[in-house]
Amino acid sequence: MLGTTGDAETNGALEEGDIHDVLRNGRRRLAIKALRDRNGQASVRDLAEEVAARETGEDPPPKNKRQSVYVSLHQTHLPKLDDLGILEYDGESKTVTLADRVEEVEVYMEVVPRYGLSWGEVYFALGLLGLLTTVAAIIGVPGISTLSLGYIILGYFSLQMVASAYHVYSQQDRVIFHRLLE
Repeated sequence: MLGTTGDAETNGALEEGDIHDVLRNGRRRLAIKALRDRNGQASVRDLAEEVAARETGEDPPPKNKRQSVYVSLHQTHLPKLDDLGILEYDGESKTVTLADRVEEVEVYMEVVPRYGLSWGEVYFALGLLGLLTTVAAIIGVPGISTLSLGYIILGYFSLQMVASAYHVYSQQDRVIFHRLLE
């Protein structure tokens, strides 16, 4: 559908414009998230139900909303995502499966739960906490100054490494793990 799709297939990467086009549409983003939550596979009917529920905040969503989502997924969004290689859409069996290229889009879709923290905020908080604790130990704040500066620094580096390792592990099926295998 897009002029750049052929280019994406020849060089192995989606064009920046294609990625922005995918992410610009909320229904496409919700469909990708819903498929990820369903281990990468779903029927169009189940996917439409999930996307409609997420859009309305109602479970089950109203019938007219489910139908509207189903039609737009079937006629527009799933064929477009299939053309880009982000998912595989079988129009006859009405099944959808995430494809490898979804990783190129998901990099930009960090899912943060409502009132949750992004990974950037977690790393910033750990760094700030480490900095403030280190400064407190250096200037002699009671309680903290009794700890060895080396142990404080080692502790915060360890926390940072544990958080980073968990972050990498939690996304191993998306980006880094596949790049390491290539």
